[in-house]
Amino acid sequence: MINKDPNHVHTYDAQGRMTCCSLEEKIDASTGEPYLNNETAHPKKEAIVIESAPWKEYIPATISFVLLLTGILFEQVFKPAFFEGYIKLIWYLVAYVPVGLPVMIDAVKSIAKGAFFSEFLLMTIATGGAFFIGEYSEGVAVMVFYSVGELFQSLAVARAKRSIKALLDVRPDTVNVLREGELKTVSPSEVQIDEIIQVKSGEKVALDGKLVSESASFNTAALTGESKPDTKGKGDTVLAGMINLHSVSDIQVTALFKDSKLSKILEMVQDATSRKAPTQLFISKFAKVYTPIVVFLAIAICLLPYLFVSDYQFKEWLYRSLVFLVISCPCALVISIPLGYFGGIGLASRNGILFKGSNYLDVMTKINTVVMDKTGTLTKGVFKVQEIVTEGITEKELVRLTAIIESKSTHPIATAVVDYAGGAIKGVEAEKVKEISGHGLRGKIGGKDVMAGNLKLLKKFDIDYPAEIEKVVDTIVVVAIDGKYAGYITIADEIKKDAKQAITEMHSLGIKTVMLSGDKQSVVDKVAKKLGIDDAFGDLLPENKVDKVQALKYQNRILAFVGDGVNDAPVIALADAGIAMGGLGSDATIETADIVIQNDEPSKIVRAIKIGRITKKIVWQNIILAMGVKVIVLVLGAGGIATLWEAVFADVGVALLAILNAVRIQRMRIQ
Repeated sequence: MINKDPNHVHTYDAQGRMTCCSLEEKIDASTGEPYLNNETAHPKKEAIVIESAPWKEYIPATISFVLLLTGILFEQVFKPAFFEGYIKLIWYLVAYVPVGLPVMIDAVKSIAKGAFFSEFLLMTIATGGAFFIGEYSEGVAVMVFYSVGELFQSLAVARAKRSIKALLDVRPDTVNVLREGELKTVSPSEVQIDEIIQVKSGEKVALDGKLVSESASFNTAALTGESKPDTKGKGDTVLAGMINLHSVSDIQVTALFKDSKLSKILEMVQDATSRKAPTQLFISKFAKVYTPIVVFLAIAICLLPYLFVSDYQFKEWLYRSLVFLVISCPCALVISIPLGYFGGIGLASRNGILFKGSNYLDVMTKINTVVMDKTGTLTKGVFKVQEIVTEGITEKELVRLTAIIESKSTHPIATAVVDYAGGAIKGVEAEKVKEISGHGLRGKIGGKDVMAGNLKLLKKFDIDYPAEIEKVVDTIVVVAIDGKYAGYITIADEIKKDAKQAITEMHSLGIKTVMLSGDKQSVVDKVAKKLGIDDAFGDLLPENKVDKVQALKYQNRILAFVGDGVNDAPVIALADAGIAMGGLGSDATIETADIVIQNDEPSKIVRAIKIGRITKKIVWQNIILAMGVKVIVLVLGAGGIATLWEAVFADVGVALLAILNAVRIQRMRIQ
């Protein structure tokens, strides 16, 4: 069975003992996927699991280490008379068995599965050869330190998974639902849409819904990466994973448990590791070719000198080949590189950014152009009244009449006017309201003929208006009463507070910024000027956005597109990296995107780029470290300068340094 987790390189047998797969078992070079035995494979639902090693796992290495240390003291310091011949051999064999036997068994299993050239075989040959030439302590030391290294690797992988696994803990196991006038505790999966659930202070919200209570404050860190309280009012959307901070809150469920935003987020995280970065795929293919080459080179080091060296001694050249085998094990590469990418995904998730695969971490390092939608991405997507200009009427009366007639429309602009008017329109209804498509509304209010809409509406009815209105940049609602111009109300979308900072930081990283919008060009230009965006295009239909992105790609630009609406989904799919604003974004956009920003903050785009660059930097540091040290010690080993002791310390030491470097990502803070 194929496990989608590239870092799950340790499995556990029935006795709870950790086993490490062969190179071909860890990562299949043809698919880039790691293998697991059927008995240990986890179903998709439990894909992200921390495998903390049971305490029994430390016993074999501890026993072998104590016996090895005692044997060395007997051999080098105390030198008792009994510690000779067969006694010495038996002592070291007893020290060897706890750590060596499991590796030998795994070598046999790997060969049975067709994976002949495995690290288990390398270790078995090297240590068996050491015993053959009488270097007992070195043979035991190779296995002891190899086992210790594997334990450290297991702990490092577990640590790297912890930050992502924490997401799984934000889903409550039970929920209190109001049924037949009583609160009943049930599983979240049993709750239906429109049912009312009750969330106490300190509890986590289990399902998406709308707040029924008058107000409530929530900690949204699990979804957005930000722990500051978010205050909601009656009717506002509340998402699963939020924590109720104060009073008991009633929430009307709007989505089933499996369809909640949190469930979808967890699915994204669980599936993230199924898409490998090119570096990971290269290393897996490299390992498959590298291991048999190393074995044949070791044989050549042992036997070929017989043909060229006059005083050839088999024992000496066998020892050199054993050193060569030990240092050649590519554990540092096979473990630390996937661990580095996994750490990058974990760091991003803590910052409210979801990468759907480690390959997108690599893509973000190459981005040189970021294309953004305007509404909902750089602006809040919430229209508000900005300015009121009247002629022959008070502002209050103009707003009241406009709001009354606009209350018959569901357009966001109409909603903005109605919200601004507040209670001033209660108890008053417009009569004979008629919608004039593409123009606006007309109706009777208290005997007055009221028209509200765009300038085309006034032109249609030959109503004169001041020429300066044509120069107004913001969206405008023009009002006429009884056939005469009465004034206008401007409506504008509010720019997000961190949008300017995001654009500035992108420019500092050498990234070109482009804005695409369906809004009119004058509005788009105004926003672009405020934010300092390089290029801005307005009056675009969805297909026009696709054309603009394709034109940029023809210029060999590597680009990310950021959007939130259904109409953005085609462009997100076309971009090298599609980024969705996940808080307010449509489900279609989130599903299509490669990266999801959970709290809709534009500054997180820059964080995603920085996290990608940091991850790639650390991965390449590990590659250079591992390959550099191995090449040096391989040459020294082949030349007879390095011993088995130095080889094993170099192998385990490099692996641990690479792992610690990869785990370092977990502690980083991205500004």
